[in-house]
Amino acid sequence: MQQLIECVPNFSEGNDMNIINQITAAIESVEGVRLLNVDPGKATNRTVVTMVGEPQPVIEAAYRAIKKAGELIDMSRHKGEHPRMGATDVCPLIPIANISMEETAAYAQQLAKRVGEELQLPVYLYEAAQPDKSRSNLSVIRAGEYEGFSKKIKLPEWKPDFGPAAFDLKRGATVIGARDFLVAYNVNLNTTSTRRANAIAFDIREAGRVKRIDGKVVNDENGKPVNIPGSLKAVKAIGWFIEEYGIAQISINLTNINITPVHIAFDEACKKANERGIRVTGSELVGLIPLKAMTDAGKYFLKKQKRSTGVSGKELIKIAVKSMGLDELAPFKPEERIIEYMLANKADSKLVSMTLTDFADETASESPAPGGGSISAYIGSLGISLATMVANLSSHKKGWDERWEEFSDWADKGEYYKNELLKLVDADTRAFNQIMAAFGLPKSSDAEKAARTKAIQDATKYAIEVPYKVMQLACDSLEVIKAMADVGNPNSVSDAGVGALCARSAVMGAFMNVRINASGYDDKAYVNDIITKGKAIENKAIAFEAEIIKIVNEKIGV
Repeated sequence: MQQLIECVPNFSEGNDMNIINQITAAIESVEGVRLLNVDPGKATNRTVVTMVGEPQPVIEAAYRAIKKAGELIDMSRHKGEHPRMGATDVCPLIPIANISMEETAAYAQQLAKRVGEELQLPVYLYEAAQPDKSRSNLSVIRAGEYEGFSKKIKLPEWKPDFGPAAFDLKRGATVIGARDFLVAYNVNLNTTSTRRANAIAFDIREAGRVKRIDGKVVNDENGKPVNIPGSLKAVKAIGWFIEEYGIAQISINLTNINITPVHIAFDEACKKANERGIRVTGSELVGLIPLKAMTDAGKYFLKKQKRSTGVSGKELIKIAVKSMGLDELAPFKPEERIIEYMLANKADSKLVSMTLTDFADETASESPAPGGGSISAYIGSLGISLATMVANLSSHKKGWDERWEEFSDWADKGEYYKNELLKLVDADTRAFNQIMAAFGLPKSSDAEKAARTKAIQDATKYAIEVPYKVMQLACDSLEVIKAMADVGNPNSVSDAGVGALCARSAVMGAFMNVRINASGYDDKAYVNDIITKGKAIENKAIAFEAEIIKIVNEKIGV
């Protein structure tokens, strides 16, 4: 499977777009690397770039960008709010798919070695790429910043990992490493005071602050300063004033969003700001964020309102953006900010992205795909969508307020089935296309014939598995549909009934596709097993649907 890493270099230039464009052009000159985001900041005088691809092309692109930044940026003239030590201040590699942190760290070390040796630039390793854990923390490495490095680099304990142990006046030094996904996030305040913003940052960041009494540092029995930890784990934060916006911000790095998600950081910042008489007015995302972080945030804020969380991903993102004020300073465009959206292949959702009319026209055309398999998956998605609607209507029905969570749970299940079935609409058509492509392979030699036969069999098996998965999902979705017919809003019971008809049709239609595709598959033991299981699913769905229709008819009563 394809290995993917993300690289997020930070360059010490946020104003001159000519320089920024030359650096990003160096990245885009490497085939196989996708430039996802370029986020310049004027007040910080810093640009965060996000790229993704397979490891070797990514580290080549990073090398070219570091080289170009060193040629164009003069650190002796640099001014900015963000801590920095070099033209390319930091260059982390992040494992994204099918690659371990250890492997990613090895690529970071490979990049650092090349930069140090070929560009003669002082390079420090950090996080997972740094074997010496006493100097793996970025803030420790960067302490003193560019201005202090002429002395720091001469200290034996701060000899660079690669490159010369000599201060580079123009380029400074750079830090290269491997780390988990980090979310850079700024919280906006209704104050211009950096000191007050810093106070809130110290309240929430894991490192906290040094304890003081009457302004004097309190030491422990060993003479070391006593530390008061902040309220959030896996959080780094500082306060600064952004002249561009005329406000102070809390600049936050969320180093592990599984420990402290973005919505928890936002709420905690609001709480601590309020305790100091300051109001949070919104927030700002720097770079990209995983989809789950946004949908989790949406669910979090809906739960606080005692509203159903079983709504579309698009709606969850909208709730998250509005709740955290992510659009206060600039429009928040999910397609440009969410990493999965940036990586998505539009061809994978060609059919489900169509309008209803275009989808119907495409189905009715002389093209053999989409066919019955795709339509079965789509019917199944519509069936469970109706049940999800009933669950959401029930969750805020007047007089049922205490039952909102019960129906929210059902709606969550419905959303899962709907989304999975929608994926299979296009998957079934891809399966058909794979079979046709396999039949078109050359067959002149024995080797070509063998390769063609194998390709046909592999494609046929996939074409069996896709509608079989439709059967499983549509049948399982009948549990939600039955519950909504039984205990959901009685005014919507007919909707649950139509959902049941759709789900049963999806199962039966998909089973027809399983059977017709199975007729061309050579492994008869596999075929017999899948047909036996398919018949059991079909019978279960028919019985399930009959139960639901009985409930519906009894409730309608006419």
